Amino acid sequence: MEVRDPIHGAVHVSDRERAVLDSPYFQRLRNIKQVGFTELAFPGATHSRYLHSVGVMHLAGVAFDAVFHRWAFSSNKRQAELRQCVRLAALLHDVGHAPFSHCTEFAMPPLADLGIAVYPASVLQARGSEQASHEDYTVGILTLTDLTEILDREFACGGLHVAALISPDIELSTDFFVDGGLNLRTVLSQMISSELDVDRLDYLVRDSFFSGARYGQVDVDWILSNLRVHRDRRDQVCLALDRKALYAFDHFILARYHMFVMVYFHHKSVVFEEMLRRYFETPNCPYALPASMEAYLNVDDAELEMHLRQSRDPWAKAVSEKRAWKRVLELHGGANDVDTSWALGLLEDEGIRTLTASSVGRLSRYTVYGQKQAGSANIYVIEDSLQPGGRETPLHEATAIFARYRDARRIARIYVAPQDREEARRILQSSERMPELF
Repeated sequence: MEVRDPIHGAVHVSDRERAVLDSPYFQRLRNIKQVGFTELAFPGATHSRYLHSVGVMHLAGVAFDAVFHRWAFSSNKRQAELRQCVRLAALLHDVGHAPFSHCTEFAMPPLADLGIAVYPASVLQARGSEQASHEDYTVGILTLTDLTEILDREFACGGLHVAALISPDIELSTDFFVDGGLNLRTVLSQMISSELDVDRLDYLVRDSFFSGARYGQVDVDWILSNLRVHRDRRDQVCLALDRKALYAFDHFILARYHMFVMVYFHHKSVVFEEMLRRYFETPNCPYALPASMEAYLNVDDAELEMHLRQSRDPWAKAVSEKRAWKRVLELHGGANDVDTSWALGLLEDEGIRTLTASSVGRLSRYTVYGQKQAGSANIYVIEDSLQPGGRETPLHEATAIFARYRDARRIARIYVAPQDREEARRILQSSERMPELF
């Protein structure tokens, strides 16, 4: 079977993989928009998590072949099993997304309510009362549902092994990822989620293509062809990048940063997310994301849109009818540049209701102030050689890009109801602190 992808062309899907694609939990992703409310600012951005996930699976296979093209596996069978596990993790990494993708993640229940038995007690003790994430739902779907049965039946790697490449919280009692005496789980996980993962390599070019914004165009083929594997001094097997692709990496990570600031944080999509949040936070809001994996199967964009359409709540109706509150102030910069308290005070004194939204764009979630965060495995930059003694440098030290863009870019916005827009502008214009009107 082949899936025709406008980004990658014909993507081959095996008969066993097709059983996964045809499962209800994966088919659900057809009804989850990849970029939430972004289509209201970029009308072409209506693509789904389904298509993105197929693309990530394709890139995962390409990445695996590049990374291990000189690696000596114990057998062709083991190589095929591990490659298949990476493709499945890439395909299924997003099955836990809620309606409108990240836009409703704030409404998820506590992690403990999901009943995920594969998490160790220490994780549940530390995070059980905290809000679950879409990754937690993904782990639940991979280990607690009919999809688990398909994975366990069709593949050498079952649902637990696939989930283990997505979540570092899972502890394994098996040696499935060990080959030749070395544990390959770290490098395989890094292909799925890291500073240089196939998820980002797909969604940047895909979101750029469908939105019409060109910020996300990066040289995916060159980066993938220069992925390598590195065995460090502690015998940890990690992802690596050939040094000749380092400038392409710099462009890639900057492209992601610019996509967040210019596309994902667009003021129109942000305000609808805040309006939806207001509805969810109303005392009598009857809508809730279910903790049951079986019930979650029926939750998607269409289900939530129908609920909003039938609601009499003003916030729900405004979201359903696409009546956005209007931006009257927007500040960019560091933490000291985005103080909106003065403006909120002026508007409050005049009895004008407001919505506020803050967006924070960081170059990387794996580094802070140019230094790698504790707990994340190194990615290395190496010469095109796997010989002992070859030159290797941790990625965060090999490029100056993290230090140059180490400060977070913050955007603070104030919105008001449409009928209050002109009055709010007049009030803010009277202040000497008003930098710009929209």
